[in-house]
Amino acid sequence: MSTKGDKILDKSLPKIGEKSLFTEELELALENGRVDFVVHSLKDLPTSLPEGMALGAILKREDPRDAVVMSKKYKDKTLSTLPEGSVIGTSSLRRSAQLARNMPHLKVENIRGNLNTRLRKLDDENGSFAAIILAAAGLKRLNWENRISQLLEPEEALYAVGQGALGVECRETDWKILSLLEPLYDVETTLRCVCERSFLKTLGGGCSAPVAVSSTLKNKILTITGAVWSLNGQKLVKDISESKLYIPDDDGEPPKKCPYREPQLYCSVAPGKVSNLSLLGAW
Repeated sequence: MSTKGDKILDKSLPKIGEKSLFTEELELALENGRVDFVVHSLKDLPTSLPEGMALGAILKREDPRDAVVMSKKYKDKTLSTLPEGSVIGTSSLRRSAQLARNMPHLKVENIRGNLNTRLRKLDDENGSFAAIILAAAGLKRLNWENRISQLLEPEEALYAVGQGALGVECRETDWKILSLLEPLYDVETTLRCVCERSFLKTLGGGCSAPVAVSSTLKNKILTITGAVWSLNGQKLVKDISESKLYIPDDDGEPPKKCPYREPQLYCSVAPGKVSNLSLLGAW
């Protein structure tokens, strides 16, 4: 099933100026009962879902980092060693802003289309792109990992909220489907992505704003780094926050407030295994 975002390829995503570009048609089919659930790249799913819809599962995350794919001409280069004025293809304001700030010697141009289309544009001998930047997860899932020239660590480039994770959307009262989806839950991915989506929801951003994150969950400490840039990348607001997860079997005191109980903060994720495993959240 094609969505509006799949069909409009002559404009950058921010210029289209609409949310739900890659989800509206799918959610309509879900609402009308034509399908029982839909699978999204979580980074494309708005933090506010239509009334009556919920995320029934978030699957184990693939690599969330951004990947650089070089043209054959520059296959032995990295972003920092590319010649002055080299053209980098991306449709993401987040990537464009970070490149403008961190790699001012490079030029950014919009590139649209599915993964195969973008690779074809990169490989065109008459094309202008020295490299393109894509989600590493997409390249790996479609067996194009051998095209990855450089993986950008979070210290170099923060990634999109939910990047690398798949989310399964269903009707929030369809208990049969919810029970079928529950075994697909990955607890760590869910907790990290709920945290990331809550950050994005608070800012009110999406593909129309240069917002990025990275997150980790180690030793019950959930850490998120969040940032927002000006469109030209010159202004940056960045912060890091840590919270300890409370598990009832611990000796420690529970938090005074468990954010998962608040639907607004929980970003429409059905609790599922997260609550069953008593990972109540961080505060």
